[in-house]
Amino acid sequence: MDVRGTVAAGWEPVRDAFLRNFEQRGERGAAVAVHRDGVRVVDLWAGAKDVDGEAGEAAEAGGADTEAPWTEDTAQVVRSATKGVAAAVPLLLHQRGLLDLDAPVAAYWPEFKAAGKDRATVRDLLAHRAGVPVLDRPLTLAEAADLSTATAAIAAQAPVWEPGTAHGYHAHTFSWLLSGLVHRVTGRTVGRWVAEEIADPLGLDLWIGLPDAEAHRVGRIGPVEEVEPPGSGALRLRPKRAVTEAYRDPDSLTRRAFGVIAPKPDENDPAYRAAELPGAAGVATARALSRFYAATLGPVDGAGRLFAPETLALARTEESAGPDRVLLVGTRFGLGHMLHGPASPLLGPSSFGHPGRGGSLGFADPDSGIAFGYVTNGMRKTVTADPRAQALVRAVAAVAGVGSIRR
Repeated sequence: MDVRGTVAAGWEPVRDAFLRNFEQRGERGAAVAVHRDGVRVVDLWAGAKDVDGEAGEAAEAGGADTEAPWTEDTAQVVRSATKGVAAAVPLLLHQRGLLDLDAPVAAYWPEFKAAGKDRATVRDLLAHRAGVPVLDRPLTLAEAADLSTATAAIAAQAPVWEPGTAHGYHAHTFSWLLSGLVHRVTGRTVGRWVAEEIADPLGLDLWIGLPDAEAHRVGRIGPVEEVEPPGSGALRLRPKRAVTEAYRDPDSLTRRAFGVIAPKPDENDPAYRAAELPGAAGVATARALSRFYAATLGPVDGAGRLFAPETLALARTEESAGPDRVLLVGTRFGLGHMLHGPASPLLGPSSFGHPGRGGSLGFADPDSGIAFGYVTNGMRKTVTADPRAQALVRAVAAVAGVGSIRR
């Protein structure tokens, strides 16, 4: 496998781990980037742009699109890793004095108080405590992509638990919860806000709502075989019987939470990529994810930091922890970000970010100054802890001298 890009002196073990993912874990096409203290120390890519393609000599010679290699500018749908970027929006609005985290959501979005949600706070909404991870009637993709239709549906939805009393992963409804709130506070969509206030100033190849002009850069994602070499030290979380059964049961909160858009959308469909779904459909490069998280920690290449110290403290603070009513494992959330824990190991106690179901991962670790981004086109069945991403995180931890993460 021809791995391209650069690593700073001393960071070669990350390149070695990246290569092993192709040799031993069935990786098809991927990229990884790491910043430390605002400086990019890893920037690597390899494999095929499309999960069903081959990055061989024919592609280098101008072969068919399905044989195109992953290049420096290749981007991919990153699924729920989008949430970590989108979660910066309410934090920055709070930082600017425009959003009170402890105010009722209905103070900004009056329709949201319907069906017993009048006491749900902004903090509840961001920490997956709002009680609306499902919809009584799933939305079509066209309805899900229409801001007024989707936010009206979530505002009218009755909660499945009293808001604030428990937490459960709002896998897809997070898109409309955040969209409804941000639109009413700012008059802008989350995708537009991210573009104008985060991506453009930082020079990020990252979109929530992919523009037509950038569509040619995006590869096809799809399922890949579950491969894990013996003795690899990768995180192994065997699903409990209850978890397995929940994914099979069409009436469970788990299945319903992941099935609120029906029929299941084709994530390679241009209409899906163009939809502003800040919980699931962002498109990014690994370099953009890493640079974004680096900017939450401090200045990057002359660009100002995103988070003030007080906001950074909020981002790493636990809001929800324990049994997750949707994922049925113990999870930890801050204000929209997942936090380091057994179900989603990052670098350590200060880490915050978000995985994308099946592979991608982005996070920041304030204690070490590390920012990390990993993007893949090969989707595995993992929800929060993909073995390929974890292998890379272990290599970063070893180089950076960070305490060992759970294996």
